[in-house]
Amino acid sequence: MKINFSKCNEEQLWKYVGSHLSKNGIDAVLVGGAVVSVYTNGAYESGDLDFIIQNLMKDKVPSLMAEIGFKRKGRHYAHPECKHLFVEFPSGPLGIGEDINIEPVEHKEKGATFKILSPTDCIKDRLASYIYFKSNECLDQAVLVAKNQPFKKAAVHKWCKAEGADWAFVDFTRGLKK
Repeated sequence: MKINFSKCNEEQLWKYVGSHLSKNGIDAVLVGGAVVSVYTNGAYESGDLDFIIQNLMKDKVPSLMAEIGFKRKGRHYAHPECKHLFVEFPSGPLGIGEDINIEPVEHKEKGATFKILSPTDCIKDRLASYIYFKSNECLDQAVLVAKNQPFKKAAVHKWCKAEGADWAFVDFTRGLKK
């Protein structure tokens, strides 16, 4: 898989890095703002890609990232030709608020499997930042994904209730009407 690092977007970099990790036994799921970028065709740009490693292979990540030209800078991995995006591997487990039963969506391409949060889980993830960090930007991102992708509204409502934040669902649905 080829990539133009100087012009790539979050989706292209996700597939490139995700494919390399997958082919080398790393089970990684794309989470966070880059998922919003993927599901909105770039209407939102995150600037970074966050992968949660799902298996016990995290120690292989530094050498695998080096194989494709990324250098570690603190907690980030940067590519010298990709000045606008960087990659991070936050600690797991994969979860959204109190929910750890997350089923990522699998994409298969050229012998590799790369994973991403579903649109519904992406919305919940953005709402979690709205609920717990008071990030209005994340509420806007949740609405943007909902306006661009099919999602399970009842599941989002149930999750908000379980988090004790029915008010966030009210704000979310208000945003959908704008």
